[in-house]
Amino acid sequence: MEQYPAFGEKVMFALTLSLAEHVRHYSISTATSGWEIRLEEDSKLRRLDRYHDWHRVERALELISREASLLLASGWQVVDSPSVDR
Repeated sequence: MEQYPAFGEKVMFALTLSLAEHVRHYSISTATSGWEIRLEEDSKLRRLDRYHDWHRVERALELISREASLLLASGWQVVDSPSVDR
């Protein structure tokens, strides 16, 4: 069950990683008043943050990048997601 942003929101960043039967999907999208950062793990929403300050979004992206690097080093693989025209 992959979640997509609501109408009018744009995905700025998306990354899906998998290991065996486990999947993690990270995304950053525009929201009505700021940005929304999501982490979905095995089809469950694990984290949802909404920020109005771009610097917080940059920090969140840096944390996602670090976590993804650790996961990739431990055997997780990037999954190509189908493109979504919005």
